[in-house]
Amino acid sequence: MTGLSARATHVPRVIVIGAGAAGTMAAIFAARGGAETLLLERTRDGGRKILISGGGRCNVLPLQLDESRFVTDSSPNLVSKMVRAWPLAEQRRFFEDDLAIALVDEPESRKVFPASHRARDVRDGLLAHATAQGVQLMMDTTVTGIAPGAAGWRVDREGAEPLFADALIVATGGLSVPATGSDGFGLRALAALGHTMHTLYAALTPITAKHAAYNALAGVSLTVTLTARSAERSATATGGFLFTHRGYSGPAVLDVSHVIVRSRTEGDGTARLVARWTLLGDAEWERALAPNGARTVMGALRAELPERLAAVLLAAAGVDATRTLAELRRVERLRLVDVLVRGDLPWTGDEGYKKAEVTGGGVALSEVNPRTMESRRHRGLFICGEALDAFGPIGGYNFLWAWATGRAAGIGAGGV
Repeated sequence: MTGLSARATHVPRVIVIGAGAAGTMAAIFAARGGAETLLLERTRDGGRKILISGGGRCNVLPLQLDESRFVTDSSPNLVSKMVRAWPLAEQRRFFEDDLAIALVDEPESRKVFPASHRARDVRDGLLAHATAQGVQLMMDTTVTGIAPGAAGWRVDREGAEPLFADALIVATGGLSVPATGSDGFGLRALAALGHTMHTLYAALTPITAKHAAYNALAGVSLTVTLTARSAERSATATGGFLFTHRGYSGPAVLDVSHVIVRSRTEGDGTARLVARWTLLGDAEWERALAPNGARTVMGALRAELPERLAAVLLAAAGVDATRTLAELRRVERLRLVDVLVRGDLPWTGDEGYKKAEVTGGGVALSEVNPRTMESRRHRGLFICGEALDAFGPIGGYNFLWAWATGRAAGIGAGGV
């Protein structure tokens, strides 16, 4: 076997394709199990999504886990089984104890970061640990094909002889952020091998809008609750919201964006995007807008909202900002409350895979063993990470998914 020793045949030989979060974790645990392990990576250094995550800080894990927040067209029960195989507390101990990477909590965002706030420490720590476990790294390697054989798996490479292994782990990611090396090879190869592929789509991506009033608010940020709803699906998220020159971004936007994307690409494009602009509901806003001396309507809104946004929302409700609360008619008050609590946000599209944090869809979870990640269609083939049909919200969920499924795949492949 090229690149691996030809020592005793009872030692499993494992090839992992993709040195991202899931692939590197898979390689670590395959090697820990005693397998000869080779980690192939298309780029020169690997883990590029780790490096850009969290604004370069790497949100390693969520502070707390809510399994219901994962999105899948497969069985949510299978998602839970896969996630629970390596509980959050145990994952945290792996980083702190095995990798010696100190972690710190960020309670306000419910995220966990490396204490250094350097994503590079996470990427480098994983690769260093893999090497220490005996994993052989092969960077700048483009895989052109994979195929099962009588004795295992063949991996074809660009400009080099094929490699052979007893078990193969596909951890090639999806289609998101192609600049990091994600070209969809693994998804295409898995589909060609007969796996059921649930519809692929960009997820956790900014939403675009062409609306003069809202586009003029570029740079304004606040915390909101957003709901995106189509005939087929809906999603609600509370978190940061940012107006941009192209539309909307921020965690709340990214977390509901898949509904907009799928409405546009698979449906009739009529999904509704609705914002609750503050923590106040109908009753609270009615009290805040009740007659109160000479206070203006703008004054009441400015107490809860950025002034520029307040002006746009007043215009959307057809209310003069200079009016006093005492002059506000009941019908106007109710109309304004509706905009503040259930304001429609116009949208035209999304930023697609170029800006997407993850790829939605992928290999149906029913086609892998939830304990080992082994394909139910091909013995010795294991699938983990973003290639599988599940993703979570912003906040470390997708790393948790990568770590858990990667570990399971590594342990499973190492036992072949």
